[in-house]
Amino acid sequence: MTTHPNPPAAPARATTPIDQVADAHVTRYAALDPIAATSMGVAGHDHEMTDYSPDGHAARADAARSTLASLDALTPADETDVLTLAAMRDRLGLELELDAAGELLNDLNNIASPLQGMRDVFDLMPTGTTADWEVVAARLSALPSSVTGYVESLRLAASRGQVAAIRQVEEGVRQAEELADTATSFFTGYAQGADGVPDALRTQLEAAASASREAYADLARVLREELAPKAPQADAVGRERYARFSRAFLGASVDLEETYAWGLEELDRVVAEQTAVAERLAGPGATVEQAVAALDADPSRTLHGTAALQAWMQETSDAAITALDGVHFDIPGPVRTLECCIAPTQNGGIYYTGPSDDFSRPGRMWWSVPPEVTTFNTWREKTTVYHEGVPGHHLQIGGAVFARETLNSWRRLACWTSGHGEGWALYAERLMADLGFMDDPGDRLGMLDGQRMRAARVVFDIGVHLGLPAPERWGGGTWDADKGWELLRANVNMPEAFIRFEFNRYLGWAGQAPSYKIGQRLWEQIRDASAASAAARGEAFDLRAFHAKALGVGALPLDVLRQALVD
Repeated sequence: MTTHPNPPAAPARATTPIDQVADAHVTRYAALDPIAATSMGVAGHDHEMTDYSPDGHAARADAARSTLASLDALTPADETDVLTLAAMRDRLGLELELDAAGELLNDLNNIASPLQGMRDVFDLMPTGTTADWEVVAARLSALPSSVTGYVESLRLAASRGQVAAIRQVEEGVRQAEELADTATSFFTGYAQGADGVPDALRTQLEAAASASREAYADLARVLREELAPKAPQADAVGRERYARFSRAFLGASVDLEETYAWGLEELDRVVAEQTAVAERLAGPGATVEQAVAALDADPSRTLHGTAALQAWMQETSDAAITALDGVHFDIPGPVRTLECCIAPTQNGGIYYTGPSDDFSRPGRMWWSVPPEVTTFNTWREKTTVYHEGVPGHHLQIGGAVFARETLNSWRRLACWTSGHGEGWALYAERLMADLGFMDDPGDRLGMLDGQRMRAARVVFDIGVHLGLPAPERWGGGTWDADKGWELLRANVNMPEAFIRFEFNRYLGWAGQAPSYKIGQRLWEQIRDASAASAAARGEAFDLRAFHAKALGVGALPLDVLRQALVD
């Protein structure tokens, strides 16, 4: 990959009292949530597991309250402090709202709850040396206690009448049983992969893997025997809970009915744009389905096997970094490295994990490939590489980690808002099309394919969880899960197993999936407002400078981002 000189470093900024409080909160929080510490790349806690018991949740809530109280006594020294104060009040305040509502005790879904997090953290841990495996063994030995604490919280929530919908409980049973089964469990193969370690350490790893399987067997039993009988049949969470989740994921308050109506309009707009591209590909009158079939049949756009997929991901990512650096973005040296990996899991997800604080662990794009999937279509997935890599998540998150001269550790490592992060990544996909990287009609159709799915799930998520009226073309009456399924099947061009996984995700993680497309919309509104402000001053709008400033402030709730970027 071609390298370029580092962009000029931003002038170092003196640490302020607000920075000190923010830094102290990261240190305290990392000790209280070691899984989050590993994800953030904060060293010193990789041998520990998070306490998911009620006491563990209470300790983290106390930390948030204490930090907010400390901040209330301080006056911002500069604009960076103003943004830190606004962002911490938003994020920690919503954490306390969710805690007070019992939502953290009752955290169970098919993709992003402690059930998955306790296993997934091991994907981030190095295993190249005996010392690495000793850290893994310590954390794996601590996992059963973490599962026990999680069960305590689920039971307490259930005693208060708070149980996830039966669909999520049943999926939790399935996943926990898979992790408990010796033949299929991740833990079995993980421990067996410790080659060349001393016999005593191997014995410890195997014992810890066995105990972890037993812990997940206990979790499956609790879900099946205790929670399932109490679980509601209805998937919808209702307006009050949904509004809270939406604010948590967006870092902004939106009019849900207006946003739902916009989602319907945006879905129609994307479908129309897709149809126009399909006619370019397959001739006048061609449908999107016909164009997709032609693209899927094109051997030049087909990859066979995960080795070919991984190599193509890496090549595509490296090429984007080379083309963008110094032209549309200034990319710091450590951020020019993105590792593209095949994930050890096989659930079909594609995701990004950020670098460690010192970049000893680079940013990585992961593709979790189901065992039955052996061919891949590049036209469909080039936009995904831009989403997860550069200029998407990797540029955004890696750049924030790099900005230690100007941002405190909470701003660099701990402030994540889905609407900001996922909204930027979706904005980045469209940006790459605007910059000419999607001029190939197949690649452009792939980008629109993703935009269509994201628009459809705005309609699905808000419509189903709020019980809004469904248009006649989608069944009329009131939205429910069955009508939502038909909406997804008509608009998501993926295998049925993938659509089923996404369907369960939207039902169990209310407000998260729409944050991508709504976040993109808010990013575009902020950009357009910034351009209008420049025009009002008689100045030309500099898109590259806008992006540099937007990424330079790090991850922020979207209302705070608007405050930072719109004069």
